[in-house]
Amino acid sequence: MNEEKKNTQAKLSFADMTKQQRWVVASTSSGFLLENMDIMFLSFSLTMIIASLGISKAEAGLISTITNLGMLAGGLIFGILGDKLGRVRTFSHTIWIFAIATALTFFAHNIWLLYILRFLAGVGAGGEYGVGMAMIAENFTHRYMGRLTSLAAIGGQVGSILAALLAAWILPTFGWNALYLVGIVPVILIWFVRRHVKESDTFLEAQKQAQEATAHHDASHKISFSRLFATPALAAQTIGLTIMAIIQIAGYFGLMNWLPSIAQARLNLSVTKSSLWMIATIIGMSLGMVVFGWVMDKFGPRWSFGIFLLGSACVMFSLLSVNNMVQLLLAGALIGFFSNGMFGGYGTVISLLYPTEIRSTANNMIMNIGRAVGGFSSLAIGAMMDAFNNLWIVMGSLAGMYVLSFLVMVSLPGIKRLTALKAQARKGQEDAQVGLAVETA
Repeated sequence: MNEEKKNTQAKLSFADMTKQQRWVVASTSSGFLLENMDIMFLSFSLTMIIASLGISKAEAGLISTITNLGMLAGGLIFGILGDKLGRVRTFSHTIWIFAIATALTFFAHNIWLLYILRFLAGVGAGGEYGVGMAMIAENFTHRYMGRLTSLAAIGGQVGSILAALLAAWILPTFGWNALYLVGIVPVILIWFVRRHVKESDTFLEAQKQAQEATAHHDASHKISFSRLFATPALAAQTIGLTIMAIIQIAGYFGLMNWLPSIAQARLNLSVTKSSLWMIATIIGMSLGMVVFGWVMDKFGPRWSFGIFLLGSACVMFSLLSVNNMVQLLLAGALIGFFSNGMFGGYGTVISLLYPTEIRSTANNMIMNIGRAVGGFSSLAIGAMMDAFNNLWIVMGSLAGMYVLSFLVMVSLPGIKRLTALKAQARKGQEDAQVGLAVETA
């Protein structure tokens, strides 16, 4: 265990972190904030884009789909590069790409240029997740990773609120193109990251081993996607985690895209009041991330995912019984708490279940396949509403997805092993190093 990890072995406090650790936390949280702000700009500007470019709703809907495909491409490309070239350099490259692509959207006055720029922005945003999670994993003891990755994920929720505030200020006066000029701000983050964040000793050692293995044609440390499926146990683990990620993203997109409209219809709310619902939901998500991270660090991923997945399945139906605005806000916060409180936990589990030399690759591939496939949930929910016009069926389908994710989770030996290690730590045993949890089984 390196010196930086020892410094946070006893307790987790920002004041007690090393300078490197502070910058890792600050840069990853800020990166996720700016990434989510960029992605949410589309939600707030879509109506104006449709009117300005004279496009159909189908053409407008394709913008989001193309962004998700860009995120998948970026995740696959930069996952490998993060493991080969280094976390810090790759993290900077991803920010460059989505910052410049977003700022150039100011000049997008036709739908085809907008498609291209949103795809490029997605490439940068998709590459950032796995690299950021790997940086956290390699600079801290795994005892606190649940809380730290959840803290980084909370940055994304702050980005959503910031996007809403900026949209309310810029859109009415300057138009939708001007909103995207804010995308140049992340370039400032690159300067701070490259100046203050260094590669960890853990990564440098893994990189050296991977280079030596490549020189000697040793596949055991090779950086490639095939490593994620090297054995039947690893293949089952990778597929299982991917299914969980798809369900996680599907639930998020379905809730954020459709529930405000459902709330408006049920209580005859104005857009302003339904926005209050969204704010309550985001607050609930942030609180859920804090609690989820603490439960994971204390009791392990089986307990944290189990509580939140089954909780998500149950609270889906709370929206069907609301009769006033207060009940609606509470239901939104409760749904957000359980359904998206888990998001940061995936970075922890993936980082601990795969060895250092393919950690970025594993995080980016699994989570961005989840984004690409799960993003179609909005289409699926819309189709169900058109076909059945019954919210019980819609909510029941969402609840069923979370139950399926729970069943997949309890079937994964690696997650069971991580939970057993937490139990050992609670009994006062050594804080064991985790890695190759399934490969060495």
